[in-house]
Amino acid sequence: MFDKILIANRGEIACRIIRTARRMGIATVAVYSDADAESLAVRDADEAVHIGAAAAAESYLRQDRIIEAAKQTGAQAIHPGFGFLSENESFSQALEEAGLTFIGPGRKAIAAMGDKIASKRLAESAGVSVVPGRMDPLADADEAVSLAEEIGYPVMLKASAGGGGKGMRIARSKEEVKDGFRSASSEAQSSFGDGRIFVEKFIERPRHIEIQVLGDSHGTVVHLGERECSIQRRHQKVIEEAPSPFVSKKMRNEMGAQAVALAKAVDYRSAGTVEFIADPDGNFYFLEMNTRLQVEHPVTELVTGLDLVELMIRVAAGEKLPFAQKDVAMTGWAVEARLYAEDPVRGYLPSIGQLSTLRWSTDEGIRIDTGIAEGDEVSIHYDPMVAKVIAYGADREDAANKLIDALDGTRIQGVGHNAGMLAAVLDHPRFRAGDLSTAFLDDEYGGGYTSPVFEGARLHALLAIVVLQHLNRVRRDQGIGDWPMGPPAPPERFVVRIGRENVEARLDPSFSGSHVEIGGETYRVTESDGTVWPLGGGVVDAQVNGSRMVVQIDRKGAGYRVRHRGTDFKALVLEPRVAELADHMPEKEDAGAGKHLLSPMPGLLVSIAVAVGEKVSAGQELAVVEAMKMENVLRAERDGVVSALVAAPGDSLSPDQVILELE
Repeated sequence: MFDKILIANRGEIACRIIRTARRMGIATVAVYSDADAESLAVRDADEAVHIGAAAAAESYLRQDRIIEAAKQTGAQAIHPGFGFLSENESFSQALEEAGLTFIGPGRKAIAAMGDKIASKRLAESAGVSVVPGRMDPLADADEAVSLAEEIGYPVMLKASAGGGGKGMRIARSKEEVKDGFRSASSEAQSSFGDGRIFVEKFIERPRHIEIQVLGDSHGTVVHLGERECSIQRRHQKVIEEAPSPFVSKKMRNEMGAQAVALAKAVDYRSAGTVEFIADPDGNFYFLEMNTRLQVEHPVTELVTGLDLVELMIRVAAGEKLPFAQKDVAMTGWAVEARLYAEDPVRGYLPSIGQLSTLRWSTDEGIRIDTGIAEGDEVSIHYDPMVAKVIAYGADREDAANKLIDALDGTRIQGVGHNAGMLAAVLDHPRFRAGDLSTAFLDDEYGGGYTSPVFEGARLHALLAIVVLQHLNRVRRDQGIGDWPMGPPAPPERFVVRIGRENVEARLDPSFSGSHVEIGGETYRVTESDGTVWPLGGGVVDAQVNGSRMVVQIDRKGAGYRVRHRGTDFKALVLEPRVAELADHMPEKEDAGAGKHLLSPMPGLLVSIAVAVGEKVSAGQELAVVEAMKMENVLRAERDGVVSALVAAPGDSLSPDQVILELE
């Protein structure tokens, strides 16, 4: 067994590998860029070595510096995590030549599976189901059109060396094929240095199902069941679970057998994932094989009780897997949500800044994989993931409910985040029914994500909590005042104002202010064990009529911002006479709204799609800003005419910098 390993990665995966290595008694070495000098991984590791500037090309992708760091510290093996150099054949070879062990599969497997065209051919020869299409690279857009019409629309244009959703386009017409070929090839060349594109049939309403495989150097290859990863945005996974609500035992056995056959065909030794897409009838087709640890590996660990990082290390050290296929069992259910610093309401624009507050749920059955702590910065240089929040439960409903409560109880301030959007998806009737596809987010939020609006008893239960929160603040204010005759009794009637709607609420004084009557129903509110009413704003963990509700309530001007299971609204709690007068107050309009296109984040202005004097319509693309490895399309908020271009393509933008003006 190794005495010391180096982790050639950053963020949450580096911290996660460190945890397992420490439990195994193995010392760890972290590497870091300028931007990560104070990172959690650097603080957690036994040693840390600086390897370059913030840009990944000058640090985490520098094979020479990583190898030198390993030699300098005496590390015997390197774990690449995922991304960066994890599926780089030349890195594996360089480690071999340097006398270091790569904690991952052999070069043969990386090479065979790293090329989508070659991997599809190999999969077909190994008896794995493949999607109809031609695996040869396309010469040009005209050939792409010809083949697409032969296969039949819709088709998927895919980069041979692609990954992470880059270099992929769906086309439903001749024109879309031509446009898609150009953009996919350009994106693939920029991202991977390989612009080759191939085309295959696009499966309508597909589910993304993947099989976790594990092999050793003694000839044993097993699968650990499936994960469902159908909730995606821009081909990036958002929510994953194990097992899948769609996969039967028969289907699992068939997919598992094919995944194992493919792994054996490339002499696979380590943890890897064979990804499939499945149509609504249960037919499944090979998508790709990822020769590394997956971001979503925790859900498999929770339902199998296995530590995949430990098994990867042991296999790399030459040990035999301590179990056979017959010993693998999936028990319970696990669901993972990827928590990002981004604003779903504003087109998922990434958010950067300091995490002034970061508090996690401490509920039983919740696992937090993160590489960031309170006070740390979310940097522009890397993927904006804050954490993976994973819940384990007895069944799917139990796990989903636990995850929603954990997301509702996650306290983040300083940057925008998608916790509410994740909770809304998990609470959506389609998700609860297991009616999933990779188009789920487009189907349900095609016009852009908006937080759900609660009505009836669901809304009233929330408002009962808000009223009691307000009442506690009133009591506190009265308690610290100077009242010669004693403080006045707090009011028993309130009006909760949401927008222009008024909802009447009455306190029942016979229950010490814990019962609130709204809409003819009484809501009995008690705090869960160990919680307090956060007068300055925070998480309220309450029981309402016996059901748990985790709600975040923050002071917002004269009112409160309320967030729960994805809903997000502002409420004013007023005494009846004040509410009556407030009805006569006019709404203030923002006269300057939409007159300037502002950069929502620091980044690079890639392009401007309009010219001075051009008429534009609401929703029309105006510019593209690149930040955090993603291109973000900025659109017009209203109709107008471009009056001035203030910035130019290639400019580095600061937050709220004006790009162009409209009149």
